[in-house]
Amino acid sequence: MPKNQTSVFLADPQATDRFGASLSALLQPGDIVLLKGDLGAGKTALARAIIRTLVKNPSLDVPSPSFALVQPYIAGTQAIVHADLYRLAEVHDVEELGLFDDPEAIILIEWPERVPTLGEMAAYNVCLELPTDGEGRKISISSSRDQTNLATWARDEGFVL
Repeated sequence: MPKNQTSVFLADPQATDRFGASLSALLQPGDIVLLKGDLGAGKTALARAIIRTLVKNPSLDVPSPSFALVQPYIAGTQAIVHADLYRLAEVHDVEELGLFDDPEAIILIEWPERVPTLGEMAAYNVCLELPTDGEGRKISISSSRDQTNLATWARDEGFVL
């Protein structure tokens, strides 16, 4: 794997929360994080962990943006946008969501496959998969940044590669 890509296994929801908290520390203003995976793979759970860590509120209600499409949050002065594009009717409809109105916002996007051009804009691509036995989840993460060796980061954070 290239140095800006790695995969980890997360045994339970607590490990997913810990992964999200760790990933949140890597995020910078203006970052776009694409969250891919089948229904039930844990995209919203991971986004929830990232958002709760960034706003420093572990009990914050972070609903799935499945029906609202976009949920905004504020962490101090940092804007965070959580979007779910599953119900997006047309690719060009993404422009009407206002996702990119604040160039400094951290944007978490579920179902980015609905707008293929998002891939080139992403700081991080995260793909979540449920193993065939249904236990835990596998996460593959890549970054457009070469300064972060994700395999080293994952090992240092205690995640099983």
